[in-house]
Amino acid sequence: MPSCPRCDAPIDDDARYCAQCGAPQTEDAAEELDEYVQRQAEQVAGGSGGGKPEGGGSAGSDAFPPMEELSDREQLWRRGSYVLGYGTIVVALTRVPAAESWPLILGGIAILPPIRRLTAEPLGSPLKREVMAGAYAVFALIGIALFVLLG
Repeated sequence: MPSCPRCDAPIDDDARYCAQCGAPQTEDAAEELDEYVQRQAEQVAGGSGGGKPEGGGSAGSDAFPPMEELSDREQLWRRGSYVLGYGTIVVALTRVPAAESWPLILGGIAILPPIRRLTAEPLGSPLKREVMAGAYAVFALIGIALFVLLG
C-alpha cells in the first residue's frame, strides 16, 4: 500500500487526495487544486467575495469601503466605535455576575462597526450610525441604572 509523500499516511492506490492531510496524490488532482485556488484568489482580489451577499444587494462592498476610502469623519466614527464598544465590554466583563453587566455588554456589541455588516443583509441596508449610537445609549443607560439601583 502506498503512502502519502507529505505525511506518510497510508493511502489507497486510486486515491486522488490524502485522507489525512488533503495533499493531492495525482497530477490531475494537483492541477484541479491549483485551478481552484487560482479561482478563489481571483474572486477575492476582484472584490466579488468581499462581503457582498449572494445575488448582489445593498449590503455589497460599496456600503463598506476599505478604511483608506473613508472620510476623516467616518474613520473617526469607526475608530471611536471600536474603542467605546470594546471598552464598554471590558468594563462590563469585570462585573459579569452582576445584573448591570449584561446591558453594558449588549451596548458594547451594538456600537461595534461589524454589527452594521451583520445586520445589513437581513435588514436590507446597514444600520445608520445614529441607530447604533442610540442602541448603545439605551443599553448603557439601563446598565448604569441597574448599577445605581442594585449597587
